[in-house]
Amino acid sequence: MKKKFLSIALATMLLISVFAMFGCAKKADTELTVYEGDYSEVTLAHYLVKYLVEDHTDLTVNVKDQMSLTNQFKEATSDDPSCDILLNYDGTLLSQWLQQDVSVIPEGTSLYDYVEANIKEQFGADLLGKVGLNNTYAIAVMPETAEEYGLETCSDLIPVASELTFGAEANFFTEEFTDRYWSFVEAYGLTFADYSSIDINLKYTAIANGNFDVTEVYTTDGLNRKYGLVVLTDDLNFFPEYNGVYVVREGLFDDYASVAPNLKEVLEMLTGQISSEDMSNMTYAVDVEEMSPADVAHDFLLSKGLIES
Repeated sequence: MKKKFLSIALATMLLISVFAMFGCAKKADTELTVYEGDYSEVTLAHYLVKYLVEDHTDLTVNVKDQMSLTNQFKEATSDDPSCDILLNYDGTLLSQWLQQDVSVIPEGTSLYDYVEANIKEQFGADLLGKVGLNNTYAIAVMPETAEEYGLETCSDLIPVASELTFGAEANFFTEEFTDRYWSFVEAYGLTFADYSSIDINLKYTAIANGNFDVTEVYTTDGLNRKYGLVVLTDDLNFFPEYNGVYVVREGLFDDYASVAPNLKEVLEMLTGQISSEDMSNMTYAVDVEEMSPADVAHDFLLSKGLIES
């Protein structure tokens, strides 16, 4: 009889353990994980995912503390990924992760299509459709500089570059890639009076204070608007596209097929919905007006009719 009771007790304990494991698994299987970025555009993009997914599926999205985009991609493509989705850029994926330049893309193949196929092959990750923004490099000057020298395009710099100085963050002066300073000045035939490297966080105040005359910016940065910078037209189309795309870890849609079979369709609701101007307005609201990225993202989705409340 004691053996019988012991067997029942052991069986009961086993059942409790099994239910506990399934209970934990069920909780984990209804939660996606994303991270805040180290600049506002990425953080905004991930809150867009949070509110969209939570509005259209039974999943919740946990937005964890800040992590660089490089480490987010590493996490999403690791053997034990802690990151499910992240915003990235096809130009960045090409140069940083595929270690290739735009010159390798076959004629007739778009940058996005080339990157999508090769990221899938090398890292197993999926790219969703382009969201609409192109956060590429651009050349900018203060309004008074543009007026004094009659600057509207990058080619307008050619006859006056010797009178102007150029400043940007260290990364823009690297010789590793062909869409940076040295290739830019060669393509346009520019010789600036001087050039200098500066901390990216000080760049805008530096040009506003006259420490240099010309700088490089990202096209969707709300600080361009804050400082009233004149972004010059890249009339030679030197800078490649940096189309915003969501990267999804391998197996994500299969893992959540039973809980959120429409997950891919929901995420693709953001495809083509976020223009460069949209993102510039959102980063301005966060970086200049000091609004919460979560609130800005939520309001944007409401304005687009992508969520109900």
